[in-house]
Amino acid sequence: MNGKKLPEKAFVNIKSPRYRADSLLIELSKNRPDSIGFILGITSKDISTTKRGLDGNIKKPKSKYTDWGVFGLGYKSGTSCIISTFRLKNVKTDLFISRVQKISVHEIGHNLGLDHCETEKCVMQDAVETISTVDSEGFKLCEKCYRKI
Repeated sequence: MNGKKLPEKAFVNIKSPRYRADSLLIELSKNRPDSIGFILGITSKDISTTKRGLDGNIKKPKSKYTDWGVFGLGYKSGTSCIISTFRLKNVKTDLFISRVQKISVHEIGHNLGLDHCETEKCVMQDAVETISTVDSEGFKLCEKCYRKI
């Protein structure tokens, strides 16, 4: 958001002080210039979303997943995505940069219509609630995901 302060209406303090990623995506979309197709927001603040199962319901236990901290969020076939560096800190510069790149490409992949992928090393693998998954995945799309875009 061009180095601007995050909108207060996106702020929540349910389990800890965070900004709702879905609200930030709406703001990014509203502020996306017509001359560009996609916009990626990067913040150092903690962001969260509601984690849902395949059935669309909030995963259980609800107390854990209603306000779930995330590395990033991008909707399938959307025009905006956001990543947070909040959970990526306290590591060597090379690892930090690698994480930012992978999470950014992953969220942009969702904007391009890609789902999570089960192929090992594909950048579209679900992080499965741990940064170690991001660290072990590759920086590229697998052949299957590549063909979809």
